[in-house]
Amino acid sequence: MEELLELRQFLEQGKIHEALLLVDELEEMSLGDKINKIDSYSVILLIHLIKQKAEKRSTRSCDVSIENTVREINKINKRRKSGGFYLNQAELIDILQQGYQVALKRAALEAFEGRYEAEELAAMLTSKKL
Repeated sequence: MEELLELRQFLEQGKIHEALLLVDELEEMSLGDKINKIDSYSVILLIHLIKQKAEKRSTRSCDVSIENTVREINKINKRRKSGGFYLNQAELIDILQQGYQVALKRAALEAFEGRYEAEELAAMLTSKKL
């Protein structure tokens, strides 16, 4: 909130350059917040997808969670006024790849009642038996 007050002061004082620098900083902060939220939802999405594939089953709760996380990712990523997206497909894939190991560890705690380590669960996912 103090940034907005500072922006107002810059504008009232005619300090346009300083105001524009502050606007850039605010945009960067906003984008960082959106990326963090997308990252968090991506990990949740991956956890459910990993569990589904490893356990070869799904529940209504899991399906609803998957739908909700995809909806939230799309909602956060959508630019409201100008249209388009904050992150392109390649950037979204990068976030998913970065979150995979975290999701795998968390899924290992939940899948099969936590009997397998993350590495064992990963091996199950890549096994041709699935």
